[in-house]
Amino acid sequence: MSDNPLYKRTIHKHDIPSTILPEGQRTIRVYLPPGFQAWISYPVVYCQDGEDFFNFGRIATHAQRLILEEDWDPFIIVGVEVDKSQRTSEYAPDGERYPLYTRFFAEEMVPWVESHYPVRDTPEMRLLAGDSLGGAVSLSLALAYPSLFNRILSLSGAFYEAYFEQLRQAGSLDRLKLWMVVGLQETAYPTDRGTFDFVKLNRDAVRLLEEKGAKLHYAEKEGEHKWGFWQQQLPEALAAFLGPAPRLFE
Repeated sequence: MSDNPLYKRTIHKHDIPSTILPEGQRTIRVYLPPGFQAWISYPVVYCQDGEDFFNFGRIATHAQRLILEEDWDPFIIVGVEVDKSQRTSEYAPDGERYPLYTRFFAEEMVPWVESHYPVRDTPEMRLLAGDSLGGAVSLSLALAYPSLFNRILSLSGAFYEAYFEQLRQAGSLDRLKLWMVVGLQETAYPTDRGTFDFVKLNRDAVRLLEEKGAKLHYAEKEGEHKWGFWQQQLPEALAAFLGPAPRLFE
């Protein structure tokens, strides 16, 4: 079976040119599903912390199994890599590099992917995925670019005050669909901005999102703020948007 090209798993790496980022480029990884055909268009998952999603989240391995063994329709995954030393600066709304990163993501990276791969170009077929600050910046991107994004997968989102300010300033969010999870052991997690109760942050974010009309699935489960927990959640999370019908948000 592994020699059959229909079952092949392909991952490409690209350096995306950028006139927005000071370094002039950003690396992405692109997973192509088994049986990939260039003339077919596919839903796409855009992952913050792309290297971690592939290496620790094993998202390509999950996707391969779900497509081959559980008869899911195929989809493409794009992982956007990040320099960990600049991660907070890029992902937090009050970070110095946040305007550069979010503009690059929406205005350069997504158009590049759509011009080089047969991904579908509607908000309903683009899923933003992230862990911790990556989950929060995914929501932030959906707020800033409503014509591009309306579906978010958040694993233990690090919803700092700057994100709440964005939410409070937003109008109706009834277009948004979110799948959110947090671990019950995440009540005192140390970060570069202090120690946070991620359970409370997520509960507060859910409350505000619901007040604004967003449609969401939220769960609190036994788990810590680490990939060992998040990796286990990915099949269920992806199923909400990409699994066989009936999907959670259809």
